[in-house]
Amino acid sequence: MTSEAPSEAPKAPMGKAARKVRSAGASESSEDVVAETDAPAPADEPPAEPENHAESGEEADPAIETQSAPVAEADETAESEPDPETTPVAETEDASVAETDSAAEPAVGTEAEPVVLVPHRPAGRRALVATAVASVVFVGAAGFAAAMAQPYLSDRALVQTKLNIARTATDAITTLWTYTPDDMVTLADRASVFLYGDFADEYRRYIDAIVEPNKQAQVTNTTQVMGAAVESVSPPGIPNEATAIVYTNSVATSPVTKNIPSLRYLSYRLTMKRDGSDWRITRMSTITSFDLTPQL
Repeated sequence: MTSEAPSEAPKAPMGKAARKVRSAGASESSEDVVAETDAPAPADEPPAEPENHAESGEEADPAIETQSAPVAEADETAESEPDPETTPVAETEDASVAETDSAAEPAVGTEAEPVVLVPHRPAGRRALVATAVASVVFVGAAGFAAAMAQPYLSDRALVQTKLNIARTATDAITTLWTYTPDDMVTLADRASVFLYGDFADEYRRYIDAIVEPNKQAQVTNTTQVMGAAVESVSPPGIPNEATAIVYTNSVATSPVTKNIPSLRYLSYRLTMKRDGSDWRITRMSTITSFDLTPQL
């Protein structure tokens, strides 16, 4: 059998020739790298793959490998680096859209918080004790205030009652002993609103007896009350009976005496009784009587 001897691979240069070849290959590879870097590689084309010299049975030249390595690295760098002019704008727009969506989502999907019901907690012992003490203090204070105010209110009511008695006594004496010849006939009727019981009948009989003589003599009598006071009331709580003293000046004139005034100073004790909301005289007695008429 005959076999052909395999062809020998070309020998790599050695010595000064090898150094020249390497320096020339390095300069060419640097120029290629600069040229490829300045011209951007298309984004759609994949980087060139180095030829596999192993399949052809040839050994790879170190200078060629040195040249292809920087080219591959430059291509990878060009693909990995983003475009500085377009990338920030796109990222800013995406960020703003994302923020707008995130701001709009809570407004649409926000739900009302559920109402939490707290179970009823009964009042503690201290609270109950404090409430009871406050109630007792309040009731006690109210009772004390009422007890202190009761005498004050009673005194005010008694004072008001005495004032009513004194006013009634003053009006009654003024009406009973003030008359003229023209109105003396109706004097008993005018005075009846202040009199009560038997004393009303006695006064009417007395006036009826002096009407005609006084009309003939043209007597005019004027009585002025100088003072009145309540002597006693009974019972003190709600009085039904009272005694009052009235001091008067009485002046009488007549043509028979040449209109010389007859001056008298009189004081009366009046026994009075409550009749509904009014006070009426049940008895009248003279305490003092001074005749100050000048003697001619």
